[in-house]
Amino acid sequence: MATSEETVKRRLTTLAHTGPRKLATFARWVLDHFDEVAFLSIRGLTESAGVDANLAPRLAQSLGYDGYTQFRAEVQYFVQNRGKSYATRARALSGREGARIYRELIAANKQNFDTVTSRTNIAEIDSCVEILLTAHKVHTIGVRSCFSVAHYFSYVGAMAFENFVEVPSLPGGILDQISHVSPDDVLVAITYEHYSAEVVRACQIAREKGAQIIVLTDTESSPITLGAEKTIILPMSGPQLLPSLVGALLTVEMILAAMASRNTEVAERVGNFEERITRYGGYFGTDR
Repeated sequence: MATSEETVKRRLTTLAHTGPRKLATFARWVLDHFDEVAFLSIRGLTESAGVDANLAPRLAQSLGYDGYTQFRAEVQYFVQNRGKSYATRARALSGREGARIYRELIAANKQNFDTVTSRTNIAEIDSCVEILLTAHKVHTIGVRSCFSVAHYFSYVGAMAFENFVEVPSLPGGILDQISHVSPDDVLVAITYEHYSAEVVRACQIAREKGAQIIVLTDTESSPITLGAEKTIILPMSGPQLLPSLVGALLTVEMILAAMASRNTEVAERVGNFEERITRYGGYFGTDR
């Protein structure tokens, strides 16, 4: 059932004024907590509203849906697409009660976690491991908010594996590095809407050079999925200022852990790294 957010809210308003007493009261509560529907199960929603669990499917059916699952899926669509403007996301947070925001954040990230750890997604993540282990060099590109994910992946990767290249951070560094890739190399590209032009361009160059590309992004229609060897769709739901990166960080941690489990030299490399940093006082309280 495809309709607009305004239409759904009008139907809720009508139900709040004309429906049976308990259903009308619940409809008013849902209007005031509309976004929470996107992140809460029937039990979670009705407990928050303080109503019987059977009211959630009744409400959904009164609005024209087959059931609560279909209603929640449509609200999720509204919330995700409404949030593509960062300013809109910020305005949506203005003046809201802290406890309500925390509840939505926690529920959204539980949902994101469940998506990342689903059987299908784990299989997709696992299919990237051998590609990365056998690559001549692994380049990682992410800018702006995604730089944190790219840096973590390349930093830990370089600590544990000899084929990881440090993520470029200097002006012009992305072009300098990616223009040297070969068909034996892999580019791991990370971006979401608004898609960073630098990452899109890096993927274009890598394709022209014949390198394999592993993409971490928010949708199959992302401009960096073109010609990608592997595409991992990141769940990024939530009312945050920017789309959530919890799923992205969990994904790269899973990739690195799986790679380490299949490489017998990782423990020695990490141990040597740790010993060097300790020897030269890189960790507090370990000065020579």
